[in-house]
Amino acid sequence: MLKKKITLLDKKTLWRGNFISCVIVRYSDSAGVEREWEYIERVNCKGIVAIVPVIGHDVLLIRQFRPPVNSYVIEFPAGLNDKGDSLLGAAERELLEETGYSAKDIIFLAEGPLSSGASGEILSVFLAKGLEFKGIGQRDETEDIEVLRIPIDRLYQTLEKFRSEGDYVDLKVAGLMELAKKHLRL
Repeated sequence: MLKKKITLLDKKTLWRGNFISCVIVRYSDSAGVEREWEYIERVNCKGIVAIVPVIGHDVLLIRQFRPPVNSYVIEFPAGLNDKGDSLLGAAERELLEETGYSAKDIIFLAEGPLSSGASGEILSVFLAKGLEFKGIGQRDETEDIEVLRIPIDRLYQTLEKFRSEGDYVDLKVAGLMELAKKHLRL
């Protein structure tokens, strides 16, 4: 099957804040029809990383208050590559900052868009093994984080408990954990 060409015609920033901007693009679709699409982009960011940290038969997750959903969310440690690091360097930094652990072995797992209809963000995911506790690093002042250590064989039961108590569970947790299991000997 031949792919028809999509042509970007114009891109304008509608609004720019400290962390995100809203842009509108005008493009010609595969039928030649001109269209517009609004979405957000990160400001001063060269990618987003998430880390699946595993200690023996346990996984580390974080419970963090997220203002956009006005609730706590259970998720993997993650962050922006906004300090000029490589993606691997950003993953190592975020793991230490958010959990206090460093990893002897970090394996690239996957990369892809987070919400392709609303954002241009691409997430790069790493599996972290051989963890050693170093102490909680310097967190961003806005981060309200609790580190959770959960047995992998009880992960879904534990997540359901948090969900029933009113927390959200990031939908990426289940899929990324299953992807990580392919690299683990449990």
